[in-house]
Amino acid sequence: MAFKLPDLPYAHDALAPHIDEKTMQIHHGKHHNGYTNKLNAAIEGTDLADKSIEDILAGVSGHSGGVRNNGGGFYNHSLFWSVMSPKGGGTPSGDLGAAIDKAFGSFDGFKDAFSAAAKTRFGSGWAWLIVKADDSLAVTSTPNQDNPLMDIAEERGTPVLGLDVWEHAYYLNYQNRRPDYVSAFFNVIDWDAVAARFAAAK
Repeated sequence: MAFKLPDLPYAHDALAPHIDEKTMQIHHGKHHNGYTNKLNAAIEGTDLADKSIEDILAGVSGHSGGVRNNGGGFYNHSLFWSVMSPKGGGTPSGDLGAAIDKAFGSFDGFKDAFSAAAKTRFGSGWAWLIVKADDSLAVTSTPNQDNPLMDIAEERGTPVLGLDVWEHAYYLNYQNRRPDYVSAFFNVIDWDAVAARFAAAK
C-alpha cells in the first residue's frame, strides 16, 4: 500500500510571518512530496510495502539508503506539519507541562535545550523532543532525515515534537539566520497536538 502525502492542516500562509507562504508551498508540495514518491518507489514490490512507516524505520539499518532517507523524510515532515498551528505558541500545561518541568527544570530550560539542539546541528537535520522507554522526556537531534525511531539513532525514543533545520525549511525567509527561525518556531508550536502525542507515546 503506497504512502500518501498528507494534506496540510492549515493554509500555506497560515503560519506567516513566522513561516512564510512560499516556503510552505515548496516545502510541502515539492520536498515532502518528493520524499513520499521516492519512498513508494523504494519499497514497491518488497516486503516493506505492507508495513507501517514506524515499523520500516525501526529496522532501517537493514534497508537501503533510499528507504532510510525517504522514509525518514516522509515521517519527519508528516510530524512537523502536525505539531504546528496558526493558534500555536504559549506554554504546555497538564501532564506534558509537568514532564517538561521534571526533565528540564522549567519550560525555559526546555526552550534552551531544544534551541541549542536545533542551532548546533551541523549541516542539515532535525531537533527533537522525544519520549524515552522509561516515559521521561529528552531533547536530541539527528542528521539529514534520520529520526529517533530508527535503530541507528544515537538516542532512541518516540518523537513528539520536531523542528526541521534543513536550509530548505527557512532559507527564503531567514537566509543564514537559523537562530531567528528557531526562535520563531516557538510561536507556532501546537502544544495540544504535542500533548496528544506525548499521551499516546507513554
